[in-house]
Amino acid sequence: MTQSWEYVSHSPEQTLRLGICLGEQLFPGSVLALKGPLGAGKTLLTQGIAKGLQIADPHQVTSPTFTLLHEYQARLPIYHFDTYRLKQLQDFEDLGAFEYFVGQGVCLIEWADRIKPLLPPEHLEVDIQPQDVQFRCIQMTARGKSYVDLLEQVRHILTSRS
Repeated sequence: MTQSWEYVSHSPEQTLRLGICLGEQLFPGSVLALKGPLGAGKTLLTQGIAKGLQIADPHQVTSPTFTLLHEYQARLPIYHFDTYRLKQLQDFEDLGAFEYFVGQGVCLIEWADRIKPLLPPEHLEVDIQPQDVQFRCIQMTARGKSYVDLLEQVRHILTSRS
């Protein structure tokens, strides 16, 4: 079961709002595969998700580019991966990532296209494509019933607020 929805963000605030809405709806074991070029807004979206998960300080969320993984305490534990610098798939496996996928936290994976074969079959793919300095097209593809339901909830919330 797969479903897609495109959210158009006209500002960093709207991208943050999408992240907050996603974070409020996430469930234990959620996996979000974040894609997009450098500067697309993956970390900003992640800060919004952390805020929606009730993290004490969303500004502590930074890109884990040099450490591969940051962990944050919130309503659900947040495991924020950045696979940009991985040289091979085995490096991600060696990190013990699969244990995080089946845990009670939320896995947010930046540069997820680099580890696509290792992603669980059910997850939410979030592809952020900048159109100009502030304008973003954010294509979300839900893979699996739980993520289709999640996407429907987020879409309903955001379109009813407009």
